[in-house]
Amino acid sequence: MLDVAGLRFGYGRAGFALRVDALRVDTGESVALVGPSGSGKTTLLHLVAGILTPDAGQVRVAGEELGALDDAARRAFRVRQIGLVFQEFELLEYLSVADNLLLSYRLASRRIDAAVRERAHTLATRLGLDDKLGRRPAQLSQGERQRVAVCRALVTRPPLLLADEPTGNLDSANKERVLDALLELAGEVGTTVLMVTHDRELLRRFARVVDLEEILAVGPAA
Repeated sequence: MLDVAGLRFGYGRAGFALRVDALRVDTGESVALVGPSGSGKTTLLHLVAGILTPDAGQVRVAGEELGALDDAARRAFRVRQIGLVFQEFELLEYLSVADNLLLSYRLASRRIDAAVRERAHTLATRLGLDDKLGRRPAQLSQGERQRVAVCRALVTRPPLLLADEPTGNLDSANKERVLDALLELAGEVGTTVLMVTHDRELLRRFARVVDLEEILAVGPAA
């Protein structure tokens, strides 16, 4: 599902350089990414999602070389193939929770039928959001906003799910609830999961753990 080779990326004046010589994630695999703050975990997820483009090397997702696509094609590919849970949630404040959950379908001009709405409602119920569907993000707690972001990423049943600390703002009970839903749905539909976490207690839930310090080289930009 994911094959990264010879990846190079730098922020220039910020003095940050990222190198990933090799990273492979098989279809249906659940992988946790760990590493210290500033090691480039979020940057790596954004490169895998095609939000950022590398200075060199290849990022191949589901057989598609992202570097060969222009901006519009990468956006279209991301909407169709990748579910994203951002650290800052990225919810649209002018939309209700229900409409935020269905945003990926609208961006991809995909039909929203009764089955899609039912799936969104079922996921919202599993994550304790069924009574929040008519609210706006500003009316939610941080933990509730986090759960909406997770639910939105899952509702399209994406082939690849990229999650950046999706349990970071949750208490212990909701942390387990969200991770249960995330991994169970992934297993049901064969979604590949690549998740950044600082929570060592969650690592036992994943098929594999990748320590970023073992695959990344971070330092001053050349």
